[in-house]
This record gives sequence, structure tokens and C-alpha cells, in this order.
Amino acid sequence: MLGEINLEKVGISCFFLSYLVAFAFEVTRLIKKSRTSRALMLLFAVAGLCAHTIFLLVRSRAADLPPLVGSQLDWMLVLAWLMVLFFLVYSLLDESSALGIFFLPLVLLIVGSTYFVGQEPRAVMEGQHSLKMAHAALLVFGISGVVIGFVIGLMYLVQHRRLKRKHGQAGGLSMPSLAKLARWNRLSVMLSFPLLTAGMLTGVGLGLYSQRTPEPVQLLDPVILSYGVVWLVMAVLFGWLLRAKPTAGKQVAWLTIWGSGFLLLTMIGLQVLNMDSWHS
Repeated sequence: MLGEINLEKVGISCFFLSYLVAFAFEVTRLIKKSRTSRALMLLFAVAGLCAHTIFLLVRSRAADLPPLVGSQLDWMLVLAWLMVLFFLVYSLLDESSALGIFFLPLVLLIVGSTYFVGQEPRAVMEGQHSLKMAHAALLVFGISGVVIGFVIGLMYLVQHRRLKRKHGQAGGLSMPSLAKLARWNRLSVMLSFPLLTAGMLTGVGLGLYSQRTPEPVQLLDPVILSYGVVWLVMAVLFGWLLRAKPTAGKQVAWLTIWGSGFLLLTMIGLQVLNMDSWHS
């Protein structure tokens, strides 16, 4: 019983502050590379991820629903959880790269924005849990790929600027080569667009099914319309990448940043504004 009480005391502020401290230690590595700073950064990031996981599990058990379909807060926290997991895996594989400088601010933004979104589970379309799970999972993995592409695009532009000014790997900030960043950028878009498309299609299936329920999904739902626009932007970027030359790394980075940035603003902005939506 004591263990359960302690677990239930884990709140969003616990892992938000852990990620904030991890980011602070990552910033210190810009000034001087230090094994101590890196170890402390990883320690606080792992501690944050553990608290993050416990929070999602406790909420899932209380609502008797998987986090992906529990509420908008849970869905966004799953997205942030995936981002932190990717960051930690990459940081363990590459000790010198300061990925946290670009990645952790986005994690903090998404986690911080959950203070302003709906937290109560909403039971809709009973009997369609599998389709809802598929819809939510495909979208969260697709958007995770888009966010990773956003970060890689930023890294590409920063590295391009540094090399142009002949700074190279000066200072504490170390990043992969432009060629590697360009490949990762393309790959993130190529993988995320099919996932987003599948997520949209399962969403259409849910929308059609809802027309036979007491609470049908409205086609003019602001979140659905906004995600539709985002999907079109990503479709254009995906089609352009299929025909673009491998040397067009800078253009790919800029397009990924614009497309991904629009998706993040749409996703977070609509929920923070608490617009009347079936997704809220």
C-alpha cells in the first residue's frame, strides 16, 4: 500500500523538472565537454523517464484505459516519452553529440503544454478499442518521426552554418556530418509520412463508424481539419523528396522544419486553446 501511495504522488512536475535539469547540464557541455556533466545529464534524463513512465502507468490503471486513448494529456505525454527514449538511446550510442540542446526544449514544450489540455478520459465509440488504439498509435509514431525530422533539420542548418564559417567541431558542441544528417532527415520524413497516412485512414474509419453512434464525429472538427492540412503539407514534402537530388540537403532541412513546425504548432496550439473537438 505504501508503494502505491508513493507512486500516485508522482506528478508531471517531477519529470518536467528532471528534464529541465538534464537540459541545464547539456547546456554546460557547450562551454566545456565534461564526463561529469554528461553523466549528470543522463542521470536526470533517466530519472525523468522513470517518473514519466510511472505517471502514465498510474493514470492508465486508474482510468482502465491505455495511455494512447485515455485523454489528450496522456496521448501528448506518450509522444514526449517516445522523444525522450529516442534521445537517451542516441546519447548512449554517441557520447560526444549534444542532441539534448535541440531535443530537450521540445520535450519540455510538449510536457509543459499538457498543463493546459484536457485531462479527463473520454469514453467514446465503445467496442472500437482496437481501431482507436491503431489510430492513436500510428499518429503518435508518425508525429514522433516528424519531430525527430524537425530536430535533425535544425541540426543540419546549424552544422551547415558552422562549417561555412569554418568553425567545424569547435567548442563543446559536436554533431554528425552533413551527409549523415541529410540521410537521417530524409529517412524521418519517408518513415513518418506513411505512418501519418495510415493514422489518417484509420481516423476516417472511426469517423464513419461514429455516424452510427449517439456522438458522431463532425467533419468540420477543427483538429481533423488542421491535421488534414498538415497531412497535405507532409504529402507535398514526401513527393518532393522522392524527386529531389541527394545533394539538396539544405532545402530538405528547411522544408522539414517548416512542415514539422506547422504540425507542432497545430497539435499543441489547438489543444491549449481548448477548442471544441472530439479529440479534446
